[in-house]
This record gives sequence, C-alpha cells and structure tokens, in this order.
Amino acid sequence: MRILLTGGSSFTGLWFARGLAARGHTVVAPLRGSDYSGLRGSRVAELRRVAEVVEDCPFGSARFLDLAGTGSWDLLCQHAAQTGDYRNPDFDVIGAVADNTKNLVAVLKKMMDRGLKGVVLTGSVFEQDEGAGDAPLRAFSPYGLSKGLAWQYYRFLSETLHFNLGKFVIANPIGPFEEPRFCNYLIRSWFKGEVPAVRTPLYVRDNIHVDLLAAAYATFAERVPSQRGVTKLNPSFYVESQGAFAQRFAVEMSSRVGVACPVTLLQQEDFTEPMVRINTDRIDGAELGWSEPSAWDSEAEFYRQAAK
Repeated sequence: MRILLTGGSSFTGLWFARGLAARGHTVVAPLRGSDYSGLRGSRVAELRRVAEVVEDCPFGSARFLDLAGTGSWDLLCQHAAQTGDYRNPDFDVIGAVADNTKNLVAVLKKMMDRGLKGVVLTGSVFEQDEGAGDAPLRAFSPYGLSKGLAWQYYRFLSETLHFNLGKFVIANPIGPFEEPRFCNYLIRSWFKGEVPAVRTPLYVRDNIHVDLLAAAYATFAERVPSQRGVTKLNPSFYVESQGAFAQRFAVEMSSRVGVACPVTLLQQEDFTEPMVRINTDRIDGAELGWSEPSAWDSEAEFYRQAAK
C-alpha cells in the first residue's frame, strides 16, 4: 500500500512508520517543519531511513492538499495531533480540534479521488469513553478531550463520505526514542546514582513496548481498507499499578545497564486522576513475531548510548 502517515517525527509516529515499512508498504511522511534538533531531530533522521519525508507540510495546509492530490493513495494514517503542553489545564481544546481537522473534508476528497481505501486515526486511552476503568470514562485532561472530539468528527465523516475508518487507541508506550517521561526519569536517576521515587504507585495503567505496539498498528492498518464501517483496536500489555511497573522496569534494566536500579514507592497523596484506565485488547507478541527480551535489550541499549 502507499500510505500517507502524519506525525512521523513523534515517538510513536517513527515506530509506526518503521512497522509499516517493515511489512513492505510505501510510507510518505509529511512534517510540520524542516528544522529539527535534539531527540526529535534523531527521530527524523531515523524516519528518513524508512519513509519519504516531506518537510514544511502541516496537515491541511496548501502544501498538504497538493500532496494529497498527487499520485495514488491506499491509506491515510492520521497520527499527528496538536499536543502542546498536554498536561496544562488551560490547553486550548477547540484550537487543537481545529488544527487536527484543518481542511479535513478537502484532504479526504482529494485522497478519495486518488483511490483512498481507508483512514486510520490514532486515539488515546486518556480521551473520553475509551478503554476500561473507573466510571465514568471521562477525559483525563483538556488534551484528551480534544482527541475525543476529533474522533467524533472523523466518525461523522466516515458515515457521510463513506470511507472505512479504523481507530487505533494508544495507552502508555515505552521504548527507544521516547520523550523524557516516566521511564526516562527512572533510568536517568539510576545513571546518576540516585534512587527515584514513584509518587503515584497506586494508579493502574497499561504500558506496552513501542515495537510491539508498532507491529500491532501495521497489521491493524492493513485490515482497515477491507473492513466496512468503523473498526477499533485498543492494544494492551502490562496492566498493573505504576509501582509494580516501576519495579518490573528496574528488574529488566538492572541486568542490562550495569548499574544498580533501586526504586522507592512513596505513599500516594495525589488522586486527581482515575485510579484505573487501561486498554482492552491483549496483544499476543508471539503471533506478531515479537520478542520481549529483545525489546528490553533495545531499550537498555538506547539509554546506554544516550548516557554517553
């Protein structure tokens, strides 16, 4: 298939491009800008190995519309989303929805004229009415709310313009090229000889290796063009408390990075988020030819190299 994948410079976007290319698909990856540095710059360099990168081509722009009307297309993988400071309670929900759906109808009509067979939209388990956990399944944040609203618009258009739509819902991916979040905090602390503290060890979440997630994404994307209407996949793997996951991560890293990996679980005092929010479709790595030890090896090697 010839696939237009947005958001390829993001952590999961790079891995999705890799997953699609590994299965023999041609991936075209338009990016918002052209001047990338740091971790995102490293990801863009890796993206160029597996995809045709088109710079200065934000979603819905005139340049993007030109790209959508060029050549033939089998699939639109809409992974890009306005994130900004996604934890900020003042996150601009309406602005993000507008940005994520800019000229969407025009984009879809141009691609449908070029043979488009389906659309895959990336969702988040932190948006409203997704996954499983404490009821009601409210959005975690204004950012999550913006994702859910964009999904509603895509679903409406799939029903009125008549294209097949798949929703691929992400929980907590981990792995090489990840933004500096929880795992990064843990391992940076260990390399500095410190003992990291987990402040919310009681929250139950759903962590998944990003290469396994990418393999599931690629196989899901392949099915969307032939499945009428709306389909969904909510990939799930390590369902456990954040304290248990931190201890799991410590065990796996301690034998691979050559430093002690202690962790302290604090008495949790922050209960502002839902206690439980997880995905629902357990992924069988063996069916996808995936190796759990190899995934941990790759993650450890990435952090060893980053620490030099």
